[in-house]
Amino acid sequence: MNPTLPLPKYHQIYLVLREQLREGQFADGLPPEIALSKQFAAGRVTVRRALEQLANEGLIIRQPGRGTRPAPQEAADAASAGTAPGSSASRLTGLLEKIVSMSLRTTVKVLEWRTIPAPPDVAQALQIPVGAKVKKGVRRRSLPEGPLSHITTYVPEELAGRFSRSALGRKPILRLIEESGVELGRAHQTVSARQADATVAAELDVAVGTALLAVRRLVFDAQDRPVQWLHGLYRPDRYEYQMEISQVGSSNATISVKENLSG
Repeated sequence: MNPTLPLPKYHQIYLVLREQLREGQFADGLPPEIALSKQFAAGRVTVRRALEQLANEGLIIRQPGRGTRPAPQEAADAASAGTAPGSSASRLTGLLEKIVSMSLRTTVKVLEWRTIPAPPDVAQALQIPVGAKVKKGVRRRSLPEGPLSHITTYVPEELAGRFSRSALGRKPILRLIEESGVELGRAHQTVSARQADATVAAELDVAVGTALLAVRRLVFDAQDRPVQWLHGLYRPDRYEYQMEISQVGSSNATISVKENLSG
Protein backbone atom coordinates (compact mmCIF):
# COMPACT_ATOMS: atom_id res chain seq x y z
CA MET A 1 0.00 0.00 0.00
CA ASN A 2 0.96 3.66 -0.27
CA PRO A 3 2.29 4.86 3.11
CA THR A 4 2.14 8.51 1.98
CA LEU A 5 -1.64 8.54 1.64
CA PRO A 6 -3.50 10.14 4.56
CA LEU A 7 -5.70 7.05 4.91
CA PRO A 8 -5.50 4.04 7.22
CA LYS A 9 -4.19 0.95 5.48
CA TYR A 10 -7.43 -0.96 6.01
CA HIS A 11 -9.36 1.84 4.30
CA GLN A 12 -7.02 1.79 1.30
CA ILE A 13 -7.64 -1.96 0.99
CA TYR A 14 -11.37 -1.38 1.35
CA LEU A 15 -11.37 1.18 -1.47
CA VAL A 16 -9.45 -1.08 -3.85
CA LEU A 17 -11.69 -4.09 -3.12
CA ARG A 18 -14.82 -1.98 -3.47
CA GLU A 19 -13.77 -0.90 -6.96
CA GLN A 20 -12.98 -4.47 -7.93
CA LEU A 21 -16.37 -5.61 -6.68
CA ARG A 22 -18.09 -2.94 -8.74
CA GLU A 23 -16.23 -4.16 -11.81
CA GLY A 24 -17.31 -7.75 -11.24
CA GLN A 25 -13.81 -9.13 -10.66
CA PHE A 26 -14.93 -11.53 -7.91
CA ALA A 27 -17.77 -13.41 -9.58
CA ASP A 28 -16.38 -16.68 -8.18
CA GLY A 29 -15.77 -15.27 -4.71
CA LEU A 30 -13.12 -13.15 -3.03
CA PRO A 31 -9.66 -14.58 -2.27
CA PRO A 32 -9.14 -15.83 1.29
CA GLU A 33 -7.78 -13.45 3.90
CA ILE A 34 -4.27 -14.91 3.76
CA ALA A 35 -4.10 -14.32 -0.02
CA LEU A 36 -5.32 -10.75 0.37
CA SER A 37 -2.77 -10.18 3.11
CA LYS A 38 0.03 -11.19 0.73
CA GLN A 39 -1.40 -9.12 -2.12
CA PHE A 40 -1.62 -5.94 -0.04
CA ALA A 41 1.39 -6.64 2.20
CA ALA A 42 -0.83 -6.17 5.23
CA GLY A 43 -1.72 -8.18 8.32
CA ARG A 44 -4.83 -10.34 8.40
CA VAL A 45 -6.38 -8.12 11.05
CA THR A 46 -6.08 -5.15 8.67
CA VAL A 47 -7.57 -7.12 5.79
CA ARG A 48 -10.36 -8.42 8.02
CA ARG A 49 -11.28 -4.87 9.00
CA ALA A 50 -11.54 -3.88 5.33
CA LEU A 51 -13.76 -6.89 4.65
CA GLU A 52 -15.93 -6.06 7.65
CA GLN A 53 -16.52 -2.58 6.26
CA LEU A 54 -17.54 -4.04 2.89
CA ALA A 55 -19.87 -6.47 4.66
CA ASN A 56 -21.41 -3.70 6.77
CA GLU A 57 -22.21 -1.80 3.58
CA GLY A 58 -23.90 -4.85 2.10
CA LEU A 59 -21.33 -5.30 -0.66
CA ILE A 60 -20.16 -8.79 0.34
CA ILE A 61 -21.51 -11.81 2.18
CA ARG A 62 -19.18 -13.67 4.56
CA GLN A 63 -20.12 -17.21 5.58
CA PRO A 64 -17.92 -19.40 7.79
CA GLY A 65 -16.69 -22.41 5.83
CA ARG A 66 -18.04 -21.05 2.55
CA GLY A 67 -15.79 -18.05 2.02
CA THR A 68 -16.66 -14.53 0.96
CA ARG A 69 -18.67 -13.63 -2.11
CA PRO A 70 -20.18 -10.49 -3.65
CA ALA A 71 -23.67 -9.62 -2.48
CA PRO A 72 -26.39 -9.94 -5.15
CA GLN A 73 -27.19 -6.65 -6.83
CA GLU A 74 -29.23 -5.44 -9.77
CA ALA A 75 -27.45 -4.65 -13.01
CA ALA A 76 -28.76 -1.10 -12.67
CA ASP A 77 -26.53 -0.68 -9.63
CA ALA A 78 -23.45 -1.31 -11.77
CA ALA A 79 -21.50 1.54 -13.36
CA SER A 80 -23.98 3.31 -15.65
CA ALA A 81 -21.70 5.18 -17.99
CA GLY A 82 -21.85 8.60 -16.50
CA THR A 83 -24.55 9.95 -14.22
CA ALA A 84 -22.24 10.76 -11.32
CA PRO A 85 -20.98 14.24 -10.41
CA GLY A 86 -18.15 15.25 -12.70
CA SER A 87 -19.80 13.84 -15.80
CA SER A 88 -20.08 15.80 -19.02
CA ALA A 89 -21.74 15.23 -22.36
CA SER A 90 -20.01 16.58 -25.44
CA ARG A 91 -19.83 16.22 -29.18
CA LEU A 92 -16.90 14.37 -30.64
CA THR A 93 -15.92 17.38 -32.74
CA GLY A 94 -12.19 17.65 -32.30
CA LEU A 95 -12.04 14.81 -29.76
CA LEU A 96 -10.88 12.25 -32.30
CA GLU A 97 -8.10 14.56 -33.43
CA LYS A 98 -7.00 15.08 -29.82
CA ILE A 99 -6.92 11.34 -29.21
CA VAL A 100 -4.93 10.73 -32.39
CA SER A 101 -2.54 13.54 -31.45
CA MET A 102 -2.05 11.98 -28.03
CA SER A 103 -1.39 8.58 -29.57
CA LEU A 104 1.43 10.03 -31.66
CA ARG A 105 3.20 11.11 -28.47
CA THR A 106 2.84 7.77 -26.69
CA THR A 107 3.68 4.14 -27.22
CA VAL A 108 1.11 1.39 -26.73
CA LYS A 109 1.33 -2.11 -25.30
CA VAL A 110 -1.73 -4.26 -25.95
CA LEU A 111 -2.26 -6.31 -22.80
CA GLU A 112 -5.49 -8.02 -23.83
CA TRP A 113 -7.71 -8.29 -26.92
CA ARG A 114 -10.40 -10.94 -26.85
CA THR A 115 -14.09 -11.66 -27.25
CA ILE A 116 -16.11 -12.00 -24.06
CA PRO A 117 -19.81 -12.26 -23.16
CA ALA A 118 -20.99 -8.83 -22.03
CA PRO A 119 -21.39 -8.63 -18.23
CA PRO A 120 -24.38 -6.64 -16.93
CA ASP A 121 -22.63 -3.28 -16.62
CA VAL A 122 -21.12 -3.47 -20.11
CA ALA A 123 -24.41 -4.65 -21.62
CA GLN A 124 -26.24 -1.78 -19.95
CA ALA A 125 -23.77 0.81 -21.22
CA LEU A 126 -23.67 -0.51 -24.80
CA GLN A 127 -27.44 -1.19 -24.84
CA ILE A 128 -27.05 -4.84 -25.79
CA PRO A 129 -28.30 -8.07 -24.16
CA VAL A 130 -26.34 -9.46 -21.24
CA GLY A 131 -24.04 -12.15 -22.64
CA ALA A 132 -23.88 -10.66 -26.14
CA LYS A 133 -20.39 -10.82 -27.62
CA VAL A 134 -18.14 -7.80 -27.17
CA LYS A 135 -14.48 -7.18 -27.80
CA LYS A 136 -12.49 -6.26 -24.71
CA GLY A 137 -9.23 -4.44 -25.19
CA VAL A 138 -6.75 -3.54 -22.45
CA ARG A 139 -3.87 -1.25 -23.34
CA ARG A 140 -1.09 0.58 -21.56
CA ARG A 141 0.10 3.89 -22.96
CA SER A 142 3.52 5.20 -22.08
CA LEU A 143 5.52 8.39 -22.45
CA PRO A 144 9.31 8.44 -22.73
CA GLU A 145 9.29 9.09 -18.97
CA GLY A 146 7.32 5.92 -18.27
CA PRO A 147 3.77 4.52 -18.09
CA LEU A 148 0.91 6.98 -18.52
CA SER A 149 -2.42 5.13 -18.59
CA HIS A 150 -4.17 1.79 -18.28
CA ILE A 151 -7.20 1.72 -20.58
CA THR A 152 -9.94 -0.89 -20.85
CA THR A 153 -12.32 -0.63 -23.81
CA TYR A 154 -15.45 -2.55 -24.77
CA VAL A 155 -16.82 -2.51 -28.34
CA PRO A 156 -19.68 -4.59 -29.80
CA GLU A 157 -18.15 -7.50 -31.69
CA GLU A 158 -20.09 -6.62 -34.84
CA LEU A 159 -18.02 -3.43 -35.01
CA ALA A 160 -14.64 -4.67 -33.79
CA GLY A 161 -14.61 -8.30 -34.88
CA ARG A 162 -12.11 -7.56 -37.66
CA PHE A 163 -9.77 -5.34 -35.67
CA SER A 164 -6.44 -7.09 -35.17
CA ARG A 165 -4.34 -6.97 -32.03
CA SER A 166 -1.52 -5.34 -33.98
CA ALA A 167 -3.89 -2.63 -35.28
CA LEU A 168 -4.72 -1.71 -31.68
CA GLY A 169 -1.06 -1.07 -31.09
CA ARG A 170 -0.89 1.33 -34.02
CA LYS A 171 -4.17 3.26 -33.95
CA PRO A 172 -6.74 4.48 -31.40
CA ILE A 173 -9.86 2.31 -31.34
CA LEU A 174 -12.00 5.33 -32.26
CA ARG A 175 -9.97 5.71 -35.44
CA LEU A 176 -10.47 2.04 -36.27
CA ILE A 177 -14.21 2.35 -35.66
CA GLU A 178 -14.38 5.38 -37.92
CA GLU A 179 -12.39 3.63 -40.64
CA SER A 180 -14.87 0.74 -40.52
CA GLY A 181 -17.56 3.13 -41.79
CA VAL A 182 -19.11 4.33 -38.53
CA GLU A 183 -19.97 8.03 -38.32
CA LEU A 184 -19.16 9.14 -34.78
CA GLY A 185 -21.60 11.32 -32.88
CA ARG A 186 -21.42 12.39 -29.25
CA ALA A 187 -19.59 11.23 -26.14
CA HIS A 188 -20.61 11.16 -22.48
CA GLN A 189 -17.70 11.29 -20.08
CA THR A 190 -17.28 10.94 -16.32
CA VAL A 191 -14.14 12.03 -14.49
CA SER A 192 -13.46 10.81 -10.97
CA ALA A 193 -10.68 9.24 -8.91
CA ARG A 194 -9.76 5.68 -8.08
CA GLN A 195 -7.00 3.88 -6.24
CA ALA A 196 -4.71 1.52 -8.12
CA ASP A 197 -5.23 -2.19 -7.51
CA ALA A 198 -2.37 -4.67 -7.74
CA THR A 199 -2.74 -5.28 -11.49
CA VAL A 200 -2.94 -1.63 -12.51
CA ALA A 201 -0.24 -0.59 -10.04
CA ALA A 202 2.21 -3.03 -11.63
CA GLU A 203 1.47 -1.75 -15.14
CA LEU A 204 1.70 1.94 -14.22
CA ASP A 205 4.71 1.50 -11.92
CA VAL A 206 2.99 2.95 -8.86
CA ALA A 207 2.21 1.60 -5.39
CA VAL A 208 -1.03 -0.25 -4.75
CA GLY A 209 -3.54 2.30 -3.47
CA THR A 210 -2.05 5.24 -5.37
CA ALA A 211 -4.70 7.77 -6.41
CA LEU A 212 -5.31 7.78 -10.18
CA LEU A 213 -7.44 9.94 -12.43
CA ALA A 214 -10.33 7.76 -13.63
CA VAL A 215 -12.10 8.56 -16.90
CA ARG A 216 -15.16 6.72 -18.21
CA ARG A 217 -16.29 7.59 -21.71
CA LEU A 218 -19.29 6.26 -23.61
CA VAL A 219 -19.11 7.06 -27.33
CA PHE A 220 -22.15 7.08 -29.62
CA ASP A 221 -22.46 7.03 -33.39
CA ALA A 222 -24.41 9.59 -35.42
CA GLN A 223 -27.60 7.56 -34.85
CA ASP A 224 -27.01 7.74 -31.07
CA ARG A 225 -26.10 4.08 -30.70
CA PRO A 226 -23.28 3.26 -28.26
CA VAL A 227 -20.15 2.06 -30.06
CA GLN A 228 -17.44 2.21 -27.38
CA TRP A 229 -17.23 2.16 -23.59
CA LEU A 230 -13.85 3.14 -22.20
CA HIS A 231 -12.44 2.97 -18.67
CA GLY A 232 -9.16 4.88 -18.43
CA LEU A 233 -6.86 5.14 -15.42
CA TYR A 234 -4.17 7.82 -15.64
CA ARG A 235 -1.17 8.76 -13.53
CA PRO A 236 -1.93 12.34 -12.37
CA ASP A 237 1.75 13.28 -12.49
CA ARG A 238 1.74 12.67 -16.26
CA TYR A 239 -1.81 13.55 -17.28
CA GLU A 240 -4.12 16.45 -16.54
CA TYR A 241 -7.74 17.16 -17.39
CA GLN A 242 -8.67 20.78 -18.14
CA MET A 243 -12.11 22.29 -18.66
CA GLU A 244 -12.71 25.77 -20.06
CA ILE A 245 -16.07 27.44 -19.39
CA SER A 246 -17.14 30.47 -21.40
CA GLN A 247 -19.97 32.96 -20.86
CA VAL A 248 -20.29 32.18 -17.17
CA GLY A 249 -23.84 32.84 -15.98
CA SER A 250 -25.28 32.88 -19.50
CA SER A 251 -27.92 30.43 -20.71
CA ASN A 252 -25.69 29.99 -23.77
CA ALA A 253 -22.66 28.90 -21.78
CA THR A 254 -20.44 26.38 -23.52
CA ILE A 255 -17.91 23.95 -22.14
CA SER A 256 -14.83 22.72 -23.96
CA VAL A 257 -12.56 20.01 -22.69
CA LYS A 258 -8.81 19.70 -23.14
CA GLU A 259 -6.92 16.55 -22.27
CA ASN A 260 -3.24 17.32 -21.97
CA LEU A 261 -0.15 15.27 -21.27
CA SER A 262 2.23 16.72 -18.74
CA GLY A 263 5.82 15.87 -17.96
